[in-house]
Amino acid sequence: MANRMSITRRAFLRASASAIAVPYVITSSALGAGGRLPASERLVMGAIGCGGQGMRHVGGGIWVQGGGFLSKPGVQVVAACDVNRNNLSNAKGIIDKHYGNSDCAAYHKYEDLLARDDIDIILCAAGDRWHTPISIAAARAGKDIYCEKPISLTVYEARELAHTMKRYGRIFQSGTQQRSWYEFRFACELVRSGYIGHVRHIKVNVGGPPEECHLPAQGEPPDWLDYDRWLGQAPWHPFHPDILGWMRWKDFAGGEMTNWGQHMFDIAQWAMGMDESGPVEIIPPDGNEFKVLTYRYANGTVMTREGISQPTPGVRFEGTDGMIEVTREQLITEPDSLRRQTLGANDVHLYESKNHPDNFLECVRTRNRPACDADVGYRSISVCHLGNIAYWLERPLRWDPAAERFVNDRQADSMLQRAMRSPWSI
Repeated sequence: MANRMSITRRAFLRASASAIAVPYVITSSALGAGGRLPASERLVMGAIGCGGQGMRHVGGGIWVQGGGFLSKPGVQVVAACDVNRNNLSNAKGIIDKHYGNSDCAAYHKYEDLLARDDIDIILCAAGDRWHTPISIAAARAGKDIYCEKPISLTVYEARELAHTMKRYGRIFQSGTQQRSWYEFRFACELVRSGYIGHVRHIKVNVGGPPEECHLPAQGEPPDWLDYDRWLGQAPWHPFHPDILGWMRWKDFAGGEMTNWGQHMFDIAQWAMGMDESGPVEIIPPDGNEFKVLTYRYANGTVMTREGISQPTPGVRFEGTDGMIEVTREQLITEPDSLRRQTLGANDVHLYESKNHPDNFLECVRTRNRPACDADVGYRSISVCHLGNIAYWLERPLRWDPAAERFVNDRQADSMLQRAMRSPWSI
């Protein structure tokens, strides 16, 4: 599909500029002074979901590489959307202050933001249950998407997301930014190149599955929150203040299994060359032989979820000839010399991205595949969802990664998708 890039708007800007008889009336900002691209060449962005993580992506913050989208000279953020009026007001204030104007449009409904023809790209950082529906709606509206992880609430959603991005020819970047960190890429290249021999065991350090939500009704939703729209596709729940901590609850999220899990299981998948595949067996803890959640791959590699046993989540690869452990704070190898290994021409060299948002923006312009597109994101989030299903069913499961379903297990297959509360659908 041809690149949208707001052709009507840009054609108008170019025509208007050429028709002006006195050049100096065009602002220096419009012409690209101060390192900014000319207005006609900037990517116009709308931000959907303006809570803490959303505004870190917009304005910059911890774990955001190279500053937020406001700092990108090739981007103009023109709109924000949130069902939380306080978040929305804060976002508009930050964006307007950055540009020195009051032009940021504030939307209560994401559909209204997506209806704007001048918006090229969106940031999707609403709650987990919104990632797939908003991203699919954005693709259908001709937008490219940078989406917070986890990219979906279910395996089915992630599969539909990947299919939709292909169907509409959109650029989609999953916010698993470790694919753009040198230490994680280098660790995966060492593993893929055989420097620790055959990988026998991968230990992933992340938290566990979510809880069922049985909170009783307590008070009324605050007036600054559209509670019905906030719930979205999730089943109706009476309001309780603690429900706003949605990541804890099964109806709204996948717990830490999908929160940090998509980051770390993604690295495990990358190191094993499984971007188009996955495990073949998932075994929940049974109190006997299997103390922790265990995955098996067709090549014999075993992967386990170890829980949090260090300051930050991470991944440890144990091979026949060595070990590599990587977190956001350190890279440890055995032997130690592996940390200084120079990769040769015949070694595996993986997709190199040095900055995740910049990689997304570059790919929007070139239409090349980004570091972690919807196909890759589908496979990595599936590992997390499969683990949660094994926890919930409390029995071993066999998975067919080619057929993308469980092996002779209708009950487990039924959990690949969830009913969505009306009127929400994908």
